[in-house]
Amino acid sequence: MNGGRGRWGGALLAVALLVTGCTGTDDRSGLRPGAADAGDPYVPGYGNGGYDVADYRLRVRYDPADERLAGHATVTATATEGLSRFNLDLAGLTVSSVRVDGNRARHARDGRELVVTPARGLPRGARFTVDVEYAGVPEPVAASTLGGGGFLATPDGAIALGQPDSAATWFPVNDHPADKAAYDVEVTVPDGLAALSNGVPLGRTSGDGWTTWRWAERAPMASYLSFLVIGDYRVDTGTHAGRPIVTAVAASLPADGPAARSLARTGEIVDFLAGRFGPYPFESYGGIAVADDRVGYALETQSRPVYGPGFFHSGRPDPEVVAHELAHQWFGDSVSLARWSDIWLNEGFATYAEWLWAEHDGGPTAQRSFELRYAATDWSRPAVDPGRADMFGTAVYQRGALAVHALRRTVGDDVFFRILRTWTAERRGGNATTADFATLAERVANRPLAALLTAWLAAPTPPALP
Repeated sequence: MNGGRGRWGGALLAVALLVTGCTGTDDRSGLRPGAADAGDPYVPGYGNGGYDVADYRLRVRYDPADERLAGHATVTATATEGLSRFNLDLAGLTVSSVRVDGNRARHARDGRELVVTPARGLPRGARFTVDVEYAGVPEPVAASTLGGGGFLATPDGAIALGQPDSAATWFPVNDHPADKAAYDVEVTVPDGLAALSNGVPLGRTSGDGWTTWRWAERAPMASYLSFLVIGDYRVDTGTHAGRPIVTAVAASLPADGPAARSLARTGEIVDFLAGRFGPYPFESYGGIAVADDRVGYALETQSRPVYGPGFFHSGRPDPEVVAHELAHQWFGDSVSLARWSDIWLNEGFATYAEWLWAEHDGGPTAQRSFELRYAATDWSRPAVDPGRADMFGTAVYQRGALAVHALRRTVGDDVFFRILRTWTAERRGGNATTADFATLAERVANRPLAALLTAWLAAPTPPALP
């Protein structure tokens, strides 16, 4: 994320989920309710325990005329403990029925929690499906120190986007990055509108005044990286390096304006970053420029970042924000944080990618960017575990990037880029912590580095320049 730059009435959304997390009590031997929280203090009440989702299959239908969403999804998961019941995150929307493995299940709402009690308990290791039928008018997430977003209705469509949350505003989900899954998405909208989401485009079909767009993201994806953009967009499709590339710009933005020109460099920037970080980790490329000023940030939605209009108000292209969001495809999307207190692993590396790209593109060297930022840094604010209120603060981005460059200056370019390529290869598709990165860096460099990283990320006084 780059936040500092930063009429189908009555239709139902059926979600089939294979889940194993629960909440509640049970007298059946070996079964208990799954946790109603992932246990991350930065996002209390988000995520659930007791199950591991493998796949979400979402079928949604949306009409801007009445702002009503409806659909069907199938999610596959495995129980990680014996469950008497489990929770899904779902903000708003009305649930009409729930089925587990085809059998009707009891369900209740507790705030943004959907509590599901199956007819029979789910033993540890079981794979199972949950069908949830729901519909309604999705709503935004209230703006806070954690940012804003959620489901935003627009005059011509909608934007479902946000970090750390947005997914639960339009489908039932285990809403924490620790539980990544594959996604298949079908979005049905009135003819003439685009319906964009993550991953590989699987084509579209039309009938009776409606068009269905299909997308598939097969690589594991954190829930906050899923998105919908619906409306009047100029959509360009092609291939890059043998993979589909899809870019879209809101029709209200100039066809040859700064947004379009910035997104046109997506393939070029990806190739540059791949030369430093290792092979691009996904099956498709792209980017979307929206025109809604409520989106005051860019977000690294997996395989296809979304850019708010503020980055292009100057009238000039902004390839650095594109470099930032594309760097996240490695750092944050493919290798995802295990807990939000380690968000510098996302933002520090993406900010450093801006420095690398600026140097490559004729701007200041990474060393000069480092020197300027070092002089302007408030060392009282840590980059790692910055506190819930500052998880999108300047220190996470800029001090995180300082730590990355300090590591480079300490170990040398050859070892540094070997560390990055090893990290993205060994952790591809998974989750990691700051301690994991320090351990890997020390192994690749064959020298102690944890103290160095701690000083640059968290010390209250300026570390010595390397």
